[in-house]
Amino acid sequence: MAAASGVSRGTVSRVLNGGHWVSADALAAVQEAIQRTGYQVNHHARSLATRRSNSVAFLLAEKQHLLFDDPNIAVLLRGAAAALGDRDMSLILMTAGTDADRKRATDFIMAGHVDGVLLISNHSGSPLLDPLLDARIPTVSCGRPIGFEDDLAYVSADDRGGARQMTSHLAESGRRHIATIAGPLDTSGGRERLAGYREAMGEEYDESLVAHGDYSRASGYAGMQELLQRCERIDAVFAANDRMAAGAMAALREAGLRVPTDIAVGGFDDTDLAASLEPSLTTVRLPFEQMSVELVRLLVEVIDGKDGAATILPTTLVQREST
Repeated sequence: MAAASGVSRGTVSRVLNGGHWVSADALAAVQEAIQRTGYQVNHHARSLATRRSNSVAFLLAEKQHLLFDDPNIAVLLRGAAAALGDRDMSLILMTAGTDADRKRATDFIMAGHVDGVLLISNHSGSPLLDPLLDARIPTVSCGRPIGFEDDLAYVSADDRGGARQMTSHLAESGRRHIATIAGPLDTSGGRERLAGYREAMGEEYDESLVAHGDYSRASGYAGMQELLQRCERIDAVFAANDRMAAGAMAALREAGLRVPTDIAVGGFDDTDLAASLEPSLTTVRLPFEQMSVELVRLLVEVIDGKDGAATILPTTLVQREST
């Protein structure tokens, strides 16, 4: 390629690795030679020379079924794959929801098969992060890594602000007894959305108006039943995700209560489910596509030796028929 383009091997190498510190004439000469000769990069040889695999692990700290149950994960997966593809890098999907899966995943990562890790849906107390950090594996978390905020780069939506906005919206619509079905408190989203609800409620916060779920539709159904038994005055409920909101609406219908006439319902995430419910669900939109792009951008920077950072992206209230 150097002979075909009339430049040095070093210049060709710089062009193939991004074109940095190359004159416009040299860049044009190499690009013309590539087109003329049909040259293709030998990625195996490049990885041996650079000690990089040009691949990244999408490490889901959940059991495999969540890949199909939670639509948010699919959106993040597609977005990350596309963003990496733009950089000529590959994505390797791994799940780590059991001890055996965690061992396989960490063994694979430690063996140098990937350049870095996108950590998805990590839980407080999970044994995943310690070995990754001890081995200095470039890692970026989707969501605030509880207990590791100072050690790890991460990208998160403004869960607390979004929950505060939803709760305030319910109050501003005239609702006075606003309950919540919180997500799991060993996740950053579960903690932050409950904190936002609590801040918005202020002195009106009442522990008896809080039920807890695991983000599943079934837990939203059970949480709503629990709240109805505990407090007959409820006139609104904020569920910490759309699937729990859907379960809550089913429980309300079964109890003979109308949404939003009797009880208003708000969700979180703005998945496709939200618009398809009857009535359609008022919810908080998370910028999942932008989160994917930011996750990849941050991880590439960490792989390149730069310091990690925290990125918090804004959420948006989407008002529909349920409030």
